Amino acid sequence: MSEGVKGPLVVIAGPTGVGKTAVAAALARRVAIEVVSADSRQVYRGMDAATGKPSAETRRVVVHHLVDVADPDDRYQAARFRRDAEAAIEAIRARGHLPVVVGGTGLYIRALLRGLDPAPPADPEFRRELASIAAAEGRASLHARLRLAAPAVARRLHPNDHVRVMRALEMARTGTSTLSQACWSEPVESYDVTYFGLTMEREVLARRLAARAAAFVEAGLRAEVERLLAQGYDPTVPSLQSIGYREFVRVARGALAPAEALRLMQRDTVRYAKRQWTWFAREPGIEWIDVEKAGGAEGTADTIAAALARAGVNG
Repeated sequence: MSEGVKGPLVVIAGPTGVGKTAVAAALARRVAIEVVSADSRQVYRGMDAATGKPSAETRRVVVHHLVDVADPDDRYQAARFRRDAEAAIEAIRARGHLPVVVGGTGLYIRALLRGLDPAPPADPEFRRELASIAAAEGRASLHARLRLAAPAVARRLHPNDHVRVMRALEMARTGTSTLSQACWSEPVESYDVTYFGLTMEREVLARRLAARAAAFVEAGLRAEVERLLAQGYDPTVPSLQSIGYREFVRVARGALAPAEALRLMQRDTVRYAKRQWTWFAREPGIEWIDVEKAGGAEGTADTIAAALARAGVNG
């Protein structure tokens, strides 16, 4: 191991719904691993219906870290993830197991592997102001503001990428460029990483995502949202502005029919998966595996286990 490298780390990333959790569970039957979840929604307690959290059975097969570690109104961002993930990885390695980061939140994974882009802290008051504008004028109005404030940044962000549009407006307000990512060009105190990306035909994934969204609704998404609102959580907090929750907040308020909420949820989930593909396609050193062609979760786990054995990486 070279000086400055913290030790072996496996990453399994890819778009939502591709089967990352199932592959990790299958891999755990082949290699002594523990999972560090890199999912920006699975961190929230009480948000279960539409976040794709590992089931109790899956957690019995393999330990998952950084699931249910924050309340829905907590500020859980990349910097906090990096600190928590580093602590979990150190503890996993102390137990003689192989840490495996599994998830689709690319910013979290990038922050862990290559550090954080220096940027001003979040401004809660300004974010509340932007949330009010979006509620009154629609989300497209925020992207229109970004086009005026930072045209180059706006061209890189989809109008529906609400979280990053808000962050870009916040940074533009302070004069910080979101295009500057020089500190991400090389690893910083990095790990000896073996990086796998899971994929499948886009039409197949789109069908899976549509069925998955319907299953989330059937599992009680509306009731869960109503419970969270009854507990006093503000519907503008980022966790409740994520896909599925934002639509059913409107359902709970009588502003949207459940069938239309599901349609929007399905549409936006497919769009989100496309953005994830674009993000991970830019990441260096990923070995891509088509889950279906590899033989599903079990075949994909075999492929990963064989690659780890060739590289001399084991739990």
